[in-house]
Amino acid sequence: MSKILQFYRQREKYQDLFNETQRFKAYGERQLDNIAQIQRLPEEQRLAMHAVASVLPFRVNQYVIDELIDWTNIPEDPIFQLTFPQPGMLEEEDFARMEQLLRSGADRTAVKQAASEIRKKFNPHPAGQKSLNVPTFDNEPLPGMQHKYRETVLFFPSQGQTCHTYCSFCFRWAQFIGDKDLRISSNGSAQLHQYLKSHKTISDLLITGGDPMVMKTKYLEQYLLPLLDRGFEHIQNIRIGTKAISFWPQRFVSDGDSESLLDLIERMVKAGKHIAIMTHFNHWREMETPLAVEAIRRLRSAGATLRSQSPVIRNINDDPNVWAKMWRMQTRLGIVPYYMFVERDTGAKHYFEVPLARVYRIFREAVKQVSGLSRTVRGPSMSATPGKVEIQGVGEIRGEKVFVLRFLQGRNPDWVQRPFFARYDEQATWLTDLKPAFGEERFFFEN
Repeated sequence: MSKILQFYRQREKYQDLFNETQRFKAYGERQLDNIAQIQRLPEEQRLAMHAVASVLPFRVNQYVIDELIDWTNIPEDPIFQLTFPQPGMLEEEDFARMEQLLRSGADRTAVKQAASEIRKKFNPHPAGQKSLNVPTFDNEPLPGMQHKYRETVLFFPSQGQTCHTYCSFCFRWAQFIGDKDLRISSNGSAQLHQYLKSHKTISDLLITGGDPMVMKTKYLEQYLLPLLDRGFEHIQNIRIGTKAISFWPQRFVSDGDSESLLDLIERMVKAGKHIAIMTHFNHWREMETPLAVEAIRRLRSAGATLRSQSPVIRNINDDPNVWAKMWRMQTRLGIVPYYMFVERDTGAKHYFEVPLARVYRIFREAVKQVSGLSRTVRGPSMSATPGKVEIQGVGEIRGEKVFVLRFLQGRNPDWVQRPFFARYDEQATWLTDLKPAFGEERFFFEN
């Protein structure tokens, strides 16, 4: 029996979700104990969750709770680790501080103050997002946009600055904690279009967040439809970064404006624009539900191309067999494996990070298990300050063990595809941990 047929035969199981067409039931930090499965956990475990969720953003919806998490395998279940706060996400002293405040019944002001002090350690905007990437127009900064690479502009619509469920490792965590000074967002569609129109070297617009797919279609139309007008012929590719297929596939199947969303995509494609849905699957289980399969089918039928990208995350997918199975499933469903990333240097990195040497071994062992159709994936890649740096391999040159690296994308376009070498370091987890090989004082891009 095909998965599509299974989907329709199981429709009664999903009836409540189908009927809830406008909004989904979501739980935040203050509602943790309202979740039936959480109520059954030991009190100490619930307190630990509250301690972490007071510092790092937490949000989950009923679809994730009911359909993706194996509640017989808590806390090891990878989707539970992906969505629910874990004690190790805070350093020991910070966790102990938050736990003691909650245990003693401290007032909300004291808890918020402590949380704010802890967050200052977390590097809210890695890779120069606010200091180096913000473009200007008429000598004025455009704070809801980023233009790091010549061909690509990122836009953060204000209506899309939340997600259906938050990933516990998310490098955009600073978008969700209620601090306006840290948030990157804009509702300035006119500024966006003026900037794009005046920069003919730009070919790609990436709508990101948060998650743009929390927006109503009518808002997305305001940003996209003007790109069909004269003067925007150079904007060829429109990327939409979303986790909705994983965490709320109803957005493409049964929400009140899901049909208008698919009509918008189809209209853009027929007008000659390439619509790329940049999916974020962290584990193959996210693609197993009939709703997810149907969402993928509908997006492809509307003419969108689907690509998948995700980091290697300890406790969630740091296993080559998980990646191999995920890439095979994606290829079968019509999704192009695109990037394997390295966990960024922000947030609870110490809990989720995997050493670069091991990340490369995971990548290589996974790629060996799949056919050429799935070997479209690139990586492991670090989205670092100078650009996207890929680990191409580990080798020995002139008696020295080295990482072989290259730029997949760079602030300076001349860096792209340029190989370079770093001393092999079994403990290094990020580009800044690496030292140049062969006695060089610095890497070429540091000049």
